[in-house]
Amino acid sequence: MAQTAEKRYEETEQAYPAEEEQKHKHTIFGIPIIWFSAFVAITLVSLYTDSLPGGMIGALLLMMVLGEFLGWLGNNTPFVRTFLGGGAIVAIFGAAFMDFAGLLPEAAVTSMTDFMTDGGFLNFYIAALITGSILGMNKEILIKVGVRYFFPIMGAVIGALGLAGLFGFFVGMSIMDAVLVIATPIMGGGMGAGAVPLSQVYSEILGNDPSYYISMLVPALALGNVFAIILASVLNIVGNKVPSLTGNGQLIQGFSYKEEKQRYDIQLMGIGLMAALAFFALGTLLGEFIPLHPYALMIILVAMAKILDVLPKVVLGGASQWYKFVANNWTFALLFGIGIAYTDLNAVLNALTPQYIFTVLGVVLGAVLGAALLGRMVGFYPIESAITAGLCMANMGGTGDVAVLSAARRMQLMPFAQISSRLGGAIILLLAGLLIPLL
Repeated sequence: MAQTAEKRYEETEQAYPAEEEQKHKHTIFGIPIIWFSAFVAITLVSLYTDSLPGGMIGALLLMMVLGEFLGWLGNNTPFVRTFLGGGAIVAIFGAAFMDFAGLLPEAAVTSMTDFMTDGGFLNFYIAALITGSILGMNKEILIKVGVRYFFPIMGAVIGALGLAGLFGFFVGMSIMDAVLVIATPIMGGGMGAGAVPLSQVYSEILGNDPSYYISMLVPALALGNVFAIILASVLNIVGNKVPSLTGNGQLIQGFSYKEEKQRYDIQLMGIGLMAALAFFALGTLLGEFIPLHPYALMIILVAMAKILDVLPKVVLGGASQWYKFVANNWTFALLFGIGIAYTDLNAVLNALTPQYIFTVLGVVLGAVLGAALLGRMVGFYPIESAITAGLCMANMGGTGDVAVLSAARRMQLMPFAQISSRLGGAIILLLAGLLIPLL
């Protein structure tokens, strides 16, 4: 008689001997290079003969093949791997360069952009990560972390605005430009939740069309995202060198929780997929009545479900397994899509003056230092606090969260990254409304 999903989940919870993995020395995406090259050849021939299937099939194939190749390239290039974020930054900016240089047919770029935006692939990915990482989290950690997380967020905001003014002063920039033109868009939660509403706030108070301010804010946002990815990789290195500063993906001190190994179960992953979609739909529904971003509402709902123990084990295990499947198989595909759909290489290049770069660096460093210091004061590991409350406020929102956590090798911190992006973005919008009349 067929086993129920609940019974199979109970079996996956049992400890089992670690199976010896057969690892090829030269593989991409776990496939021997020669066979991966065959998939590349099929994809490129289809692409350049205008035979690539439309819609999700062609877009996802292109993003997976090219994303995995660029990710492999970044992770195997010494300096890039160590100091520039490795595969994460190469996948994003490699894709942005291919678009910028006209190496991809316009139809393919449009297809991938539509798949990422109108097709909702970014939301699909983040829904899986939020649901699975929270439901698979130790409940005690979730309760203990949530109460104190506001402190490192405020530390990041104070540090970023303070160092922005200081660094800007050293290069001859006014405090108004350093804080309002550079620091606020970087810390504002990305394009949709940050730069766009900020441009509306600036327009209403200062005059001019919102598009005028968008052209000023986007370069800071894009360049800040680059520094956030780079510093995420650096923090990972620091954590490896000084183990006392990091929880290796655990945010709070005082717990030695270790996740049990599980055997993957196809039906459980299907249950996890359904749970992720349902929670995202519920967050979107409530967003019609509550003035919060659907991600923020989703985080609250999933956390409440975990804390109150209202979900059966089969859903908890399924969500955790689905999250791991998505993170292991589609991260580089998503990063490639981010490079195509969300990264404006022109805006980044136009902002590359020494004074501008120096001030942007000050903002991101201030976010890291402020989050690390206040995080440590309330019992968080400094590295994880700096990454989530600091760098995940100083990036491009949801897209930047994926890139930063990938570069830091800490994708399990996605729920806290999303809290930083959404709550931090709301705080910045409020501060901008208060600071503009003063500055």
